[in-house]
Amino acid sequence: MERQIQKTHKTLFFTVTSDAENAEAKQFRISSRMLWVFVLLICILIGALIGFVCYESKAIKDRKAYLTMHSQEMEKLEQERTVLEQKNIALESEVAEKDELIYVLSEAVNQKTQMENQLTEQIEKQAIPTEFPLTGSATMEEVSGENLTCVFLATEGAMVIATANGIVTAVNNDVEYGYNVWVDHGNGYVTIYRNAGEVKVKQGEAVTAGTTLILTDENSRKLGYQMMKNNEYIDPMEMIEISG
Repeated sequence: MERQIQKTHKTLFFTVTSDAENAEAKQFRISSRMLWVFVLLICILIGALIGFVCYESKAIKDRKAYLTMHSQEMEKLEQERTVLEQKNIALESEVAEKDELIYVLSEAVNQKTQMENQLTEQIEKQAIPTEFPLTGSATMEEVSGENLTCVFLATEGAMVIATANGIVTAVNNDVEYGYNVWVDHGNGYVTIYRNAGEVKVKQGEAVTAGTTLILTDENSRKLGYQMMKNNEYIDPMEMIEISG
């Protein structure tokens, strides 16, 4: 196929012929202005196509860069999540250990408190004058006077002993009995031991239940025993626990 361009008075002629023997030549006419418009449109289309291709190429690169950055961020977040999970597991383990330690300490405190309460009760009980004031056996003669004195006749060789824990607050001469020993038990109770034997304690001395206060002999077998509660005399026999 052959094309011939003829220019006559600013008009372009296109002649189109065929290779066939009997083919007729066809001629097209177009003005130069229309040709330039056509060429301009072709250029605009080619430019638009090139711009579109460039834009799409840049968009694809930006998309790839965004996906890469997003993937890196996701990987970083995943690593941080893994670290946080490990820290959380460690914290849970530490909390469990702390809870166990707190439980052990709580049990120890409870046991200590219980032991302290028992010890306090035992100490308080040991300070209540319920013991018999003599070793060995004795007979009670009477409870006499306004001061409710229990008079005991001890067997030979008996000892006058403290009936509870306390502090010796006085050792005095006694007109009727020879000596008297006062023991303050620190809980409102005070006991008084009156006898003519050998006094073995002195004022200010701490004594416990069973501590020897006075040694008796054949001439000092008589014991006068008194008890006060909150500065008032009470009957000692109401407090003494006699066994056997």
